[in-house]
Amino acid sequence: MNQPYAYKLAVVIVNYNVKYFLEQCLNSVLLASQNISCEIFVVDNLSVDGSVEMVKSKFPAVHLIENKINVGFSKANNQAIQISNSEFVLLLNPDTVVKEDTFEKIIHFMDEHSDAGGLGVKMVDGKGDFLPESKRALPSPAVAFWKIFGFSSLFPRSKTFGRYHLGHLSKDENHSIEILSGAFMFMRKSVLDEVGLLDESFFMYGEDIDLSYRIVKSGYKNYYFSDTSIIHYKGESTKKSSVNYVLVFYKAMIIFAQKHFSTKNARFFGFLIYSAIYLRAGAAICMRLIKAWTLPIIDSVFIIGGMLLLTRYWHQAQIEFPAFVTSITIPIYGAIWLLGAYINGLYDTQFKWKQIGFSLLQGTLLLLIVYGLLPKDLQFSRLFIFVGLGWSALYILLSRVYLHLLVGGKFKLNKTKEKSFIILGGSEEYTRITQLLKQTFLFKTEILHFDTTQTTLIDIERLKTTIEINKMEELIFCAKDITSSEIIEIMTSLRNLKLEFKIAQPTTDFLIGSNSIDSAGDLYLINLNKIEEPKNIRIKRIFDFSVAFLILLCSPIIVWFYSQKSIFIRNILSVISGKISFVGFDDFFKEKTTDLPRIKKGIFSPSDNFKNIQHEQISKVNLLYARNYNIWYDMKLLKKGWKKLDKSL
Repeated sequence: MNQPYAYKLAVVIVNYNVKYFLEQCLNSVLLASQNISCEIFVVDNLSVDGSVEMVKSKFPAVHLIENKINVGFSKANNQAIQISNSEFVLLLNPDTVVKEDTFEKIIHFMDEHSDAGGLGVKMVDGKGDFLPESKRALPSPAVAFWKIFGFSSLFPRSKTFGRYHLGHLSKDENHSIEILSGAFMFMRKSVLDEVGLLDESFFMYGEDIDLSYRIVKSGYKNYYFSDTSIIHYKGESTKKSSVNYVLVFYKAMIIFAQKHFSTKNARFFGFLIYSAIYLRAGAAICMRLIKAWTLPIIDSVFIIGGMLLLTRYWHQAQIEFPAFVTSITIPIYGAIWLLGAYINGLYDTQFKWKQIGFSLLQGTLLLLIVYGLLPKDLQFSRLFIFVGLGWSALYILLSRVYLHLLVGGKFKLNKTKEKSFIILGGSEEYTRITQLLKQTFLFKTEILHFDTTQTTLIDIERLKTTIEINKMEELIFCAKDITSSEIIEIMTSLRNLKLEFKIAQPTTDFLIGSNSIDSAGDLYLINLNKIEEPKNIRIKRIFDFSVAFLILLCSPIIVWFYSQKSIFIRNILSVISGKISFVGFDDFFKEKTTDLPRIKKGIFSPSDNFKNIQHEQISKVNLLYARNYNIWYDMKLLKKGWKKLDKSL
């Protein structure tokens, strides 16, 4: 006779460098398991963001497994399942939030349905939209064909074409399905003992499909359960544009086909998969290039083309230009002006009037400097230069006004200068979060308070009216005062508004949310990392490359100042190639200071500017460098420590 289980439920969470999402997830899991005998496992795959330390300090009751290498999703889950002693096992992603009654409801459903081997729930993303991967069919060759070649997107509710996500089945009703999502995979331990654990030949992706299929093949049913829902920040839609995701996911599908389909079907499936890899990867690369280069190319055509057309008027005025002017000089002048635009962020997702002015000014100065350095026989009409600059200025102003007025969106000028928030929660949390926002956003913010402590039931219609009248952009939930169930209900009710959502966890200085399908989740930290701004990343890289290139040109002379000549040359070449930077965080604290952004390793560190600095002070210096980054600080460190460019890294 089998021994009774010690617990009703085992929750297994595999973590890899998502500390803040993990903390939020564990908070919701603890609330959901209050009335259930539950064991909670976190398996960490060698995170370097402080996840392990956070779990140890804030969740001491959680069973923590620390892997010394990244063993993958399947093996990490199996490590916890093998030592668990519970009737049910839930595999849960760290970037999820569960309702307070989720565990009780799913256990009750499984107790009433003895034929159920596994169960998945309704999932919504960080904007409250339903995630179609909540319910899926077996990706047979036919189903895969309709999915890969886009028919499922054209006919999402078709029983034939939309079968991959079972679009013909209502998301608001319970159904028997074939495939569960690995983000929330609830199963009987006895069924796992019978069919086996996750197949470890799947490193990431595909293992949920394989295990779900084995459960169905063994005579059990998998269910889609709509009576509860969870937030899953990183749904499939967030990863479609990633080339790496396409490669890893579809290769996992090939492993699945070879394991479960006949040789003939597996070959056909493999053909479809490889076709999808090339199509999706090619499309992803093309879209990325189009997004990055369309506007610069249009600017180049108008600016350089306009200057070339101006030469015709000079020709009519009996002024002849040397051949090199039209073929070489004018394109170079146009390129120099566009470089000024690039440096000032005119091709970032959002730009401002100030950036346009700086671009024009820097472009003009660069052109005049280059013109002044040219030999006399290569210089030509100064008037033409200024007329050409006038044309460039006119074009850029008109084009940006056009984009602002007629296209909008990311081309809206001065869009990020103001941001409006509405905070749902009590007065104490409202005050705390207001201070956090004011320290995080260094521009004007409008903050409203919707007090939820005055009533036991949140008036969603009144909240919606308040948001619409005041044109609020972002809604922040105070998790201390509002339940996860209420948060999810409000998000789904307001999902049609142009609104962003964040959740503020109690006793922590961060907010988590997801604003678009192109990001896994957004994070507001009290320590604003200025060094991660696109403009600063670009300026830092230009500084590294240009200075390193000049040093390399002078290396036949200055190399004799260094004892480690080969290391000196290697360091300079590494800076030019972008492998390292002149300045990075201190080696000792770059992984231990968990709020630091990821930047390249440096030859020097901010702490090099201080003598006899203590270890505990290095952490603060790194944070100050990230928060208040300025290229002049890099110059100062390089000037001070240039004799150490041959240090071994």
